[in-house]
Amino acid sequence: MDLQQTVPCAVVSTQPIRPILKHIGDSRQSVVCDVSGGAPTVIYWGAALNAVSLANLDAIATATARPNMPGVTDAINAISLVPCHGDGATMRPGIGGHRPGGRHWAPRFSFVSCEVINQQLISIARDDVAQLELETKLECSAWGTLHASAILRNIGESRYLLTNLTITLPVAESATQLLTFSGRWAREAQLHRRDFVDGAWTAENRTGRTSHEHLPLIFATEHSADNWSGQVWGAHLAWSGNSVLLAEVLPDGRKYVQLGELLHAGELCLEPGESYATPEVIGVWSGDGLNSATHALHRNVRSRSHHPTVLSPRKVMLNTWEAVYFDHDLTRLCALADAAANVGVERFVLDDGWFGSRRNDKSGLGDWFVSPDVYPDGLAPLISHVRKLGMDFGIWVEPEMVNPDSDLFRAHPEWVLVSPSYEPVLARNQLVLNLAHPDAYVHIYRQLDALLSENDIAYVKWDMNRAHVHATGSDGAAGTHNQTRAVYQLIDQLRAAHPHVEIESCASGGGRIDHEILRRTERVWASDCNDALERQIIQRGTSMLVPLEVMGAHIGPPTAHTTGRRQSLAFRGATAMFGHMGVEWNLLTLRDDQQIQLRHIIDLYKQHRELLHSGDFVRYDVTSDNSAVAHGVISTDKRNALMSYVQLSTAQGLVPSLWKIHGLLSDVEYTVTYVPLGDSKEHASLSMTGDQLGRVGIQPPMLFPESAVLIYLKSQ
Repeated sequence: MDLQQTVPCAVVSTQPIRPILKHIGDSRQSVVCDVSGGAPTVIYWGAALNAVSLANLDAIATATARPNMPGVTDAINAISLVPCHGDGATMRPGIGGHRPGGRHWAPRFSFVSCEVINQQLISIARDDVAQLELETKLECSAWGTLHASAILRNIGESRYLLTNLTITLPVAESATQLLTFSGRWAREAQLHRRDFVDGAWTAENRTGRTSHEHLPLIFATEHSADNWSGQVWGAHLAWSGNSVLLAEVLPDGRKYVQLGELLHAGELCLEPGESYATPEVIGVWSGDGLNSATHALHRNVRSRSHHPTVLSPRKVMLNTWEAVYFDHDLTRLCALADAAANVGVERFVLDDGWFGSRRNDKSGLGDWFVSPDVYPDGLAPLISHVRKLGMDFGIWVEPEMVNPDSDLFRAHPEWVLVSPSYEPVLARNQLVLNLAHPDAYVHIYRQLDALLSENDIAYVKWDMNRAHVHATGSDGAAGTHNQTRAVYQLIDQLRAAHPHVEIESCASGGGRIDHEILRRTERVWASDCNDALERQIIQRGTSMLVPLEVMGAHIGPPTAHTTGRRQSLAFRGATAMFGHMGVEWNLLTLRDDQQIQLRHIIDLYKQHRELLHSGDFVRYDVTSDNSAVAHGVISTDKRNALMSYVQLSTAQGLVPSLWKIHGLLSDVEYTVTYVPLGDSKEHASLSMTGDQLGRVGIQPPMLFPESAVLIYLKSQ
């Protein structure tokens, strides 16, 4: 082999260079980066540093310099935002790919430029050998989050096959605990705590959506950290497609987390001049435990200009799914609307079954026109009836899917994400419609635009009920990346055309919950499971990523359809109180006493929803055996709060331990009042200072499993 023909003349040095340190931050946090190499290297991320000067930064560089170690490369391989194997990094590279023939598979970037504008650091690096340019962005937001992303540009003359571009953030070596999430359909957002002292943990999602299985959120904490104290580092991948999360302890003791889009083989090929932008990674640091860390994530969602509480309170909705399923009948639905209005519902959402041949889950998807068989006069009679009752009207759609038994598929079988050489894999009797196909995209947009233009619709429940399997695009390559971008584009275009319409992100329940989908939607559906016991855990986990006002929480029927458990209305109501409340129950079957109690619970929600949807949601650990949980919302001025103590199962001890209610103003006296949920229980109110509530606590009542109490605290 002629080495002179295969090895470029340019040589990129690995010799150490003088650090160039930059600082970004505010009163909440500081980030110090060394930008002298390729991608910036975060050498400090934590509490705000006071009076940072150039001399201070030089001192920090000297104080944090790591020695060379025996048995490794002479160059210090930094944990940069995009670690490169070509620099000597033996961790998982932040970039992977190659040119034709496998060439230039391990790039090595050199510093080109860096600027800091309004707490945003933008760095450019280039590899003149591999002919790649890397732009990285790191920004400290005003609401306490750290935003990181990267763009890779192909500045060469041949194509570059990209296999991964992920963002890496370091965490302190004192972080010895890792908090991760697992799940499945009807049991999402299950929190796990594990040791983070050696080895690696990884989660890969190939479902084509954010997924039920791996909420893209990870926390590293000090061993003693809890909800109220200790250092916490967290990271969230704001992306609604395939993903990979990694946390690793290196042999030298350093620790990091890495997040990014998971790309299938051959999925992303950059032609000359093309670029790839990573999803944004949103980092959080807290010195005051997990509650404070999650508040920063909540503030990130609330910072949106279209955040729903900016314009109006979150309306109580009734969703027809568990009330009627596919059995649509105008007379029955009008009666259901009457019953909903009678108990205080403010929005009526018509779920699956209104369109095309959709009488079951085997046909009709893709044909987004009102079924003349079920609604011979269109939706107007039902919408008119709902509006006269003072309620908004909403509707269910699943634009990303198609049934083989549909007019759309019969006319255009080429518009699906399948490989024509293989038998397609069905799920729920449906295939994925290729929205990256221009003709398919235009067709679906026109149908949805017509639906929203011709009907008085204020709300859309946007569903996605199957995973991507062998999802092949029109060019024969894997198509999930392009599909995800097309979904974003479709929602954005519809929002621009119909700005008054709210959109809910649903994917068989909690399969698409992330901050990127929330840039263009007002709500996420936490789970298809309305069992209040399961929901307590699901909502506790989901609330670590999103605030309550965007998390759908419904009062289901007495016997849960997903578990068969039978639960009291008080327990179901207390559970749905801490979310965006809705009802998913055939209200035509209610007894008079149930109507009265449900109306009372909805009235309570309306009374407290301004607090619930603007305050800080906090979690309490009240038992060592997890038999009970407690949580609540404290107003931003800490003058009032609504709390819930929940008995999940029988406890080891007969009498519950004292509940220490942290988070209030220590020298302010609060009146603590029991909030009845339509039952007959009576409890005396009491007065205690915030200091007493946090240090001494209050005695919770002895409760049966699957029951809850609410208390309201108001400053005097």
